[in-house]
Amino acid sequence: MEKYKLGEMEEKFAELLWEKAPIRTGELTKLCQQAFGWKRTTTYTMLKRLCERGLFANEDGLVVVCMKREDFQAARGEQFIEENFEGSLPMFLAAFTKRKKLGEKEVRMLKEMIDNYEED
Repeated sequence: MEKYKLGEMEEKFAELLWEKAPIRTGELTKLCQQAFGWKRTTTYTMLKRLCERGLFANEDGLVVVCMKREDFQAARGEQFIEENFEGSLPMFLAAFTKRKKLGEKEVRMLKEMIDNYEED
């Protein structure tokens, strides 16, 4: 089990938690029954998986966020680039732009990000 890779239902469940947390486990099981048709045990199994990965915590029946969505997505991106492009962002961008042309707005945003990085 890789920390930043989620299956389809884990991803949907995490999105629900990021949207609703903090939330009591009783309320969470009702939401998951409505949204996914899950039994209580399925909800607890999925919650345990995401808690083991450090995304959420179950504190005496209250589910809280340990890793914000944005931080998780950033870490997942870093892991992907590390695993597939030897940790090189330029290699990733070269591969990405080989098949998909960037629009003017995207190029401007990237330049601004680099400029802001250099200023820091």
